[in-house]
Amino acid sequence: MPSLEVLTMGRVSVDLYPEQIGVSLAEVRTFAKSLGGSPTNVAVGAARLGRTAAVVTKVGADGFGAYVRQALRGFGVDDRWVGTDPQLRTPLVFCEIHPPDRFPLLFYRQPKAPDMNLTPADLDLDLVARAPLFWTTGTGLSDEPSRATTLAALSVRRDGITVHDLDHRPTFWTSTDEARRWARGALRHATVVVGNEDEVEMATGEREPRRAAEALLALGPGLAIVKRGGAGAYARTADREAEVPAVATTVLCGLGAGDAFGAAVCHGLLGGWDLDRTLRFANAAGAIVASRLACADAMPTVAEVESLLRAGVSS
Repeated sequence: MPSLEVLTMGRVSVDLYPEQIGVSLAEVRTFAKSLGGSPTNVAVGAARLGRTAAVVTKVGADGFGAYVRQALRGFGVDDRWVGTDPQLRTPLVFCEIHPPDRFPLLFYRQPKAPDMNLTPADLDLDLVARAPLFWTTGTGLSDEPSRATTLAALSVRRDGITVHDLDHRPTFWTSTDEARRWARGALRHATVVVGNEDEVEMATGEREPRRAAEALLALGPGLAIVKRGGAGAYARTADREAEVPAVATTVLCGLGAGDAFGAAVCHGLLGGWDLDRTLRFANAAGAIVASRLACADAMPTVAEVESLLRAGVSS
């Protein structure tokens, strides 16, 4: 088996997205089932781009948990570190789809999601330490024992690329102040931080991309990336910056676009690309997923991303 390149950790779900567009959940007649959960989507996206990937998470001892494992294997993601919680159920996520920018989510993660029950004993710390790129998320910090487990994993990172995705879901937190405190704690261990404008404002109090990135760099990472949706993306290091516009697309479902962006960032960082090339590739990957009706199942290949970039240049 090829050596692992991308290891992600945290949330997983089964997404049930409506096949009828522009209607409420009360009016939906049928749903399409797909794999979801931000770090899981990133692992799938990285695999679709040709990277060897695995995810550390937990599912329930139920049919949806079996589906998660089956789907991961189908995408070429190593599922050896997907545990099973005998008491909790695999989470479900429903949404409404109102293009271009309204996609309300309904999470079924109560009383607790199995992925929030990850403990330090579930970790292969040698694997975590050796992974060329390790990806964690803010949701993993929102409750125990997942919080302690995430921090334990981050604490063994000495080499390679360590990405912390701010991934702020207010519904998972008791307060913004608490989310900010734990995000800042995680960023002490990260070499890269990724977040959208709302998330970077949560972490720093700054929304303007350049000021937010500077504030994030002051917390420890060497690279800060701000996702700006239809306005593109901005990235900054201590001595470099890049800003690229969004890729034009017809948005069907914006859910998962940020995870495709993240997977493409992983691909570019592992490839040693410069900031401009990485952001352009990531924007295009996100645009492709935004034009499709799924998250993990919609992740693009390198050929698809490059085709969209060529089309943009020639138009």
